[in-house]
Amino acid sequence: MTGRASDTTQGGRSRSTALTLALIILAVLATAFWRANPVTGQAERYAATIAATSAGVYITLRTLNAFLSTAQEVEVGGAFVVSGTAQPLKILEPVDDTIERVAQVVFMVMVVTSVLSVAMAPASALGWGLLALGGLLALFQHRWPLAVTGPLIRLGLLLALVAPLAFVLADLMAEPMTRAVWDAEAARVAEITAPVAPDLGVSGGVPEGWLARAQEAWGEVERYQQLAAQIYARADELIGSLISLAAVILFRLFVLPTLLLLGLWALVVRSASPRA
Repeated sequence: MTGRASDTTQGGRSRSTALTLALIILAVLATAFWRANPVTGQAERYAATIAATSAGVYITLRTLNAFLSTAQEVEVGGAFVVSGTAQPLKILEPVDDTIERVAQVVFMVMVVTSVLSVAMAPASALGWGLLALGGLLALFQHRWPLAVTGPLIRLGLLLALVAPLAFVLADLMAEPMTRAVWDAEAARVAEITAPVAPDLGVSGGVPEGWLARAQEAWGEVERYQQLAAQIYARADELIGSLISLAAVILFRLFVLPTLLLLGLWALVVRSASPRA
């Protein structure tokens, strides 16, 4: 009975050693050829796509922000200024401030996604290296137990597999989950902020001298007033749509990948538990 138990123990230890060696070889190969890893490549492309989308939204927000900032001063800098002229477009200041804050959030997202698109593959290579080191330490764990072996393996799994896989799954799921909201809100923003074509000419030719400049300036004032009035009249819709677009970007970058990462990590921990 004792001999059979010993043989069973030795057989189990041999299989465990062979599996550990196979994982070490896989980790070393993945570390050496980290640029060719398809999982991290797909995760990087997903982060780059979000970065490009965020950049487009940020440019739109800053352009709108610049217009509103200018519109608030157009009466003071107009062609016809009289003593005591007020600045009625100052009522746009709360809308302008809100758009600026949303732009700051989108800019932060753009920076983070740009970093992720560059750092995902090197971080994964580091994770594979930690897995290889943890596997080597695990081979001698029965002789020289080291407390660092488990944390090395867990951190390696997190960087090498769990995090990239979470972004790959997010790439597959985010588009169908958010496309309808994104299209609807983006169309509403484009409708509200559609530029009003300036009418700078007059019938019968182009006027000359100071009169031409005055008419051009007045036409520009009218264009600012029309677009500013349109934005102010639909300010609630505009702010709501911009916040929705920012929320979609945050969902794609942070919320969905984080939920998937936590779920995958829970599976890893559960499968590695002694009971499993």
